[in-house]
Amino acid sequence: MTDARPKTIQIFLPNGNPQGIRVARITSRTVQATEIPRKKLGEAEKRKEVRGVGVYVLFGSAEGDAGKPPAYVGEAENCFERLEVHQQRKDFWTTAVAITSRTRSFTKAHAKRLEYDCHRVARDAQRFRLQNNQEPSEPHVPEPMLAELQDNFEAVQTLFATLGYPILDPLTTDQQRQERQALQCQGRGADARGAYTEDGLVVFEGSEARLDTVESVPDLVLRRRENLREEGTLVEENGALVFKEDHPFDSPSGAAGVVLGRSSNGWREWKDLKGRTLDEIERQ
Repeated sequence: MTDARPKTIQIFLPNGNPQGIRVARITSRTVQATEIPRKKLGEAEKRKEVRGVGVYVLFGSAEGDAGKPPAYVGEAENCFERLEVHQQRKDFWTTAVAITSRTRSFTKAHAKRLEYDCHRVARDAQRFRLQNNQEPSEPHVPEPMLAELQDNFEAVQTLFATLGYPILDPLTTDQQRQERQALQCQGRGADARGAYTEDGLVVFEGSEARLDTVESVPDLVLRRRENLREEGTLVEENGALVFKEDHPFDSPSGAAGVVLGRSSNGWREWKDLKGRTLDEIERQ
């Protein structure tokens, strides 16, 4: 998250149901985010927030273990009507979030630029597996409009993350990569680097996992490794499995198990450059 300034966010529940439609707003900004569970799409028809020009993202659930969840970024002159089309044509999504203007000031040009920026940043952030068949092209917009959208983009990042979809927030920062407390996990045929963050244990791109596994490897570790290979996160190169992008694991042990190819206590296997275990760093 690039904007660390204090802010107030209001979340409105139109039907009083926290599991239903939710409208999130930063009180000092004009952009708003409307979260719509797929099964509540019919109820969203009455909401003017989603009938405006804007950008939207379809979110699905991760399949299996350790895979990244799917997402699709799009734009529309009427977000609700486009979601109705996706209701018929796309199966993977369970929730949609539409970004529109409270003052209805967005034009088609605004939406095209927001779609381009959201897709580009989401691709680089590496949190979700994007389902777009084509990358949006960079539209030409006047300089004043671009400045306005860049100012609003941080609000869009915040709204997505507040609703539980940090699609625009990078997994790791350059500072985390450069810190002396960057972690390493090493073993037979394995040499991985990572960081312990609010997202869990993030294994860095370029890390090497053991190619084979021990006979007693838990089924959960096997499934995670297989899923990561199927989706292209782990690729066999020169006798090892190489991480082709940063990847988050919910727990240090889950990350260590995939890297080492066996049951592992990640709190002891992940160590800093001084040899201190993650347990010593974080819990003692």
